Amino acid sequence: MTTRTTRWPEGVPCWTDVSSPDVAGSRSFYESVLGWSFQESGDAYGGYVLALADGKPVAGIAPLQGDQVRPAWTLYLASDDADATAAAVSEAGGTVMVPPMDVGPLGRMLIASDPAGGVFGAWSAGEHIGAGLVNEPGAMGWEDLRSTDPDAARAFYGKVFGYDFQALEAAGPDYTTFHLAGDPAPLGGMGGMFGAPEGTPSHWLVYFGAPDVDAATEAVASSGRSGFGRTSQNTAPTGSTTALMRP
Repeated sequence: MTTRTTRWPEGVPCWTDVSSPDVAGSRSFYESVLGWSFQESGDAYGGYVLALADGKPVAGIAPLQGDQVRPAWTLYLASDDADATAAAVSEAGGTVMVPPMDVGPLGRMLIASDPAGGVFGAWSAGEHIGAGLVNEPGAMGWEDLRSTDPDAARAFYGKVFGYDFQALEAAGPDYTTFHLAGDPAPLGGMGGMFGAPEGTPSHWLVYFGAPDVDAATEAVASSGRSGFGRTSQNTAPTGSTTALMRP
């Protein structure tokens, strides 16, 4: 079991959360598909809910804010210093959408976009390190950047987080894995849009582990939503996209 109790190294995907117009509906959906239980964070955090797998935090669900146009998952990359990361984002040609802000004693965060429009967060841990469980059923298992300009995206993330990249030809000519500098272990992938409908913006796609992808996809179908493939990409009742994979 891959657990963690200390802050994640800078650049490692460390957390994800989804904005939802129906938090109760999202809870019910992910409980049935991923077996999550939940922990309330209280009014001080705007109704934010922690999702737990095996009793450990793996993701968050937040109410959709008034200026958000659609439900969406946000992937957070670990940062040793959120303010320094924000400066690096701007210097590398990205856009800081939400400047660094404290989330009580839990940590400090920002939201940014890369030059091709892929939105991501950075999390500088305080009391909350991010995910306490990864690469297990119900937890994050892989992350893909689907980009309209993958070369520009790689240049950007390489400058901000110091990533190395390795080609993965089986996944297509423009797809690479990304790694901490000098570390052969892949953190996720970056590539093109994989045939997404015209007009689809660049985006990060988070995969959650499922012991039986077919059974999990069947649970998605029983909710009246869509899914496809053994590595399955699905639409939740609230409209956000979630991917499943066998750890």
